[in-house]
Amino acid sequence: MRVIPAQWERQQRVLMSFPHENTDWAEDGLQEALSPFIRIAQAIAYKQAVYIICQDKSKMASLFCSTRNMSFIEIATNDTWIRDYGYISIKEESETKLLDFTFDGWGGKFEASLDNAVNRTLHQKGYMGTISLESIDLVLEGGSIESDGEGTILTTSACLCNPNRNGGLSKEKLQEKLRKVLGAKRILWLDFGYLAGDDTDSHIDTLARFVRTDTIVYMQCKDRQDEHYEALAKMEQQLQSFRTMAGLPYTLIPLPMTKAIYNKHQERLPSTYANFLICNHALLYPTYGDVSDKIVHDIFVQCFPDKEIIPINCLKLIEQGGSLHCSTMHIAH
Repeated sequence: MRVIPAQWERQQRVLMSFPHENTDWAEDGLQEALSPFIRIAQAIAYKQAVYIICQDKSKMASLFCSTRNMSFIEIATNDTWIRDYGYISIKEESETKLLDFTFDGWGGKFEASLDNAVNRTLHQKGYMGTISLESIDLVLEGGSIESDGEGTILTTSACLCNPNRNGGLSKEKLQEKLRKVLGAKRILWLDFGYLAGDDTDSHIDTLARFVRTDTIVYMQCKDRQDEHYEALAKMEQQLQSFRTMAGLPYTLIPLPMTKAIYNKHQERLPSTYANFLICNHALLYPTYGDVSDKIVHDIFVQCFPDKEIIPINCLKLIEQGGSLHCSTMHIAH
């Protein structure tokens, strides 16, 4: 029996993939971009192992005051968003296994051949020890699915059923495949919700996340003049219709929107508080220099009273369309 562990369950390590001269960051302030990646890695490594994929491990290690719990691994990459091309961990008969899905640059939007090879290369180098690796002939990104650890998968139809992935498979076909490869007992499909500036076709980790088996945090827009208002209101209504395995309504906790943030080309950026990372000892969440940063901090303190709540400024990350969760991939214990 397979299942994807919930992110709050015990983890072995976290993978990260750092910016370098051959990524889009090179044209958009590479040194400045490294800052949030370094802060995220340091916060995780305080009590948990971090594998940092990079181009020059000695150069990268020199950027840290301490490299305790860090391993630097030289592997060629196209981009930094390892949540979407890193391993997806499953548990099968209490044994951890790693799944390697196809990554095609979010439906062919970007070159991704190097990123698509990272999992196999990392495994061949021996960094995953004796954990088995299974290659799956299906395009699937880690940021597109959420698991409650008990067989429920939360996802969006805009992403998984998109014609640019797998030729646009139907919900029924995808459910059949996800039951087989992920052990999903059921799929909760969100049919509404998006963020301007998001290249992922509405990944669930930008919109709604499990924090307990019966609790979901989600992005809420109260400003009727905001372009997101209608879509997120419909998403909220659909979340209210969902039921837990026990047949009860979910406890729903809204996360506020930031004020609109734009890049130098006056394009709106996808600032979302839903893009947080749960670690063994802490919850890391993105901040954007917004008045809502503190509100969200207090929400996460209530959700995870036993964890340290660590804010990381991610204004630079959203310039390339991702945020904190997108830049990490946890490996289940």
